Amino acid sequence: MKRFSTTILIAVLVFVLAACGNSNNANNTSGSTGNASNATATPEATATPEAAPTTVQVTDSHGTVTVPVNPKNVVSLDNRTFETLEAWGIELAAAPKGVMPADSAYVANENVQDIGNHREPNLEVIAAVDPELVIVGQRFAGFYEDIKKLVPNAAVIDINIAVDSEDGTAGENLVNGFKDVTTTLGQIFDKNTEAEALNAEFDAAIEAAKAAYNGTDTVMSVIVSGGNIGYSAPHNGRVWGPLYDIFGWVSSLEVDNTSTDHQGDEISVEAIAQSNPDWLFVLDRDAATSSAAESTPAADVIANAPALQNTTAITNEQILYAPNDTYTNESIQTFIEIFEDLANTLKK
Repeated sequence: MKRFSTTILIAVLVFVLAACGNSNNANNTSGSTGNASNATATPEATATPEAAPTTVQVTDSHGTVTVPVNPKNVVSLDNRTFETLEAWGIELAAAPKGVMPADSAYVANENVQDIGNHREPNLEVIAAVDPELVIVGQRFAGFYEDIKKLVPNAAVIDINIAVDSEDGTAGENLVNGFKDVTTTLGQIFDKNTEAEALNAEFDAAIEAAKAAYNGTDTVMSVIVSGGNIGYSAPHNGRVWGPLYDIFGWVSSLEVDNTSTDHQGDEISVEAIAQSNPDWLFVLDRDAATSSAAESTPAADVIANAPALQNTTAITNEQILYAPNDTYTNESIQTFIEIFEDLANTLKK
């Protein structure tokens, strides 16, 4: 009986020890699983996203200016910017409607205050709209200091593209100037991708126009205004001048003491005819500044100039007109259009 009891006791002890072992194993297993679960649930340390910049440093014609990104109450006075800003959906608080393309959405928008033209601007309008940014350029460059005094708390930038040159760098200045301005606007309005695409399109249009010119045909560029034909000289003539540098055009006529006059330099139609250009490139100034009833289209002025009718350009119908709004819309988009027209016309 004693032996039996001892046997039972031993069996019970074995059972208890086994149960304890299983319990410990279970606890150990549970602990391992729990640790794995905790490791999975704990996210890896990630870098905090860098905050988007709230300002950008802009180098303009006068130095470096700190400009807010996506500024409120923007005023633009530069006709090289209007089409770009409109394409990007940028709202303007005020603009010089008197020297803007008639079909610009800014002109039609009554919420955009009118500053007038650069000859008699109402600069007080700029102060009234309390801008964070004023973009000055080209026609309004002479009012830069006045504007800064009017809006001392605003960022005022002068992005005038200086292209005048007699040493063959006007074309380079124009190309680099447009690309720099487009890049700057992209940074200010958080449109960097759009700016890069626009600059790439600009470069492509230039290369296409270069490839289309044969390198020998002579070119005459003119500005038609008030029924008169003015000479747009190589290098510094309005719109066309810098393009001689970019594309290596051969001018049919060289004239001393030329200028950047917006109506072109005075030169006789007979002198133009005697130079007998292979190509005639024309800017119709009045098409952008006058109503149809007030002006004679440049094409009619050219057609009604007897001296020109026997030139190669006229007899071979080798004439190209800049877009009608060019004089008030000298944007990068306008020049892309001009370059594309040159590529399509010259290669024929």
